[in-house]
Amino acid sequence: MEKKRECREETLPLPPEVEESLCRCGGIAGLTGRLPDDELLDRESALYRALADPLRLKVLAMLAVQPLCVCVIKAVLGIADSKLSYHLSVLKKAGLIAGEAQGNWIIYRLTAEGVAWARQVAGDAGNRKKGESRGLYPETL
Repeated sequence: MEKKRECREETLPLPPEVEESLCRCGGIAGLTGRLPDDELLDRESALYRALADPLRLKVLAMLAVQPLCVCVIKAVLGIADSKLSYHLSVLKKAGLIAGEAQGNWIIYRLTAEGVAWARQVAGDAGNRKKGESRGLYPETL
């Protein structure tokens, strides 16, 4: 019983099972110590915000098939240059895509993290159309 008093949270009225499990992890301080740091949570939050838009998911799906220039992405999505630029910027900031200048064009491709997310999206979409190839740069898998 003495140990239970050491880690008991006096200021919080807790159900016994919560108090018991909280005590096992070291109380409020122990629980706080197990949380990811704010920098990691900020990065993860930005990543999930980038993935929260259907247009950006479509861009990832296209780039999973092959690297593309802006003109092809724009033709498929049918959106204005400024809107596409914004979406590409969000994906770049999240570390999911990278652009490389080749002459007059910028060719966008998935980063390693982008490939991982595109794999997940393709896996989730999986059996939409039987026999359809999922792409995902064979050389990077």
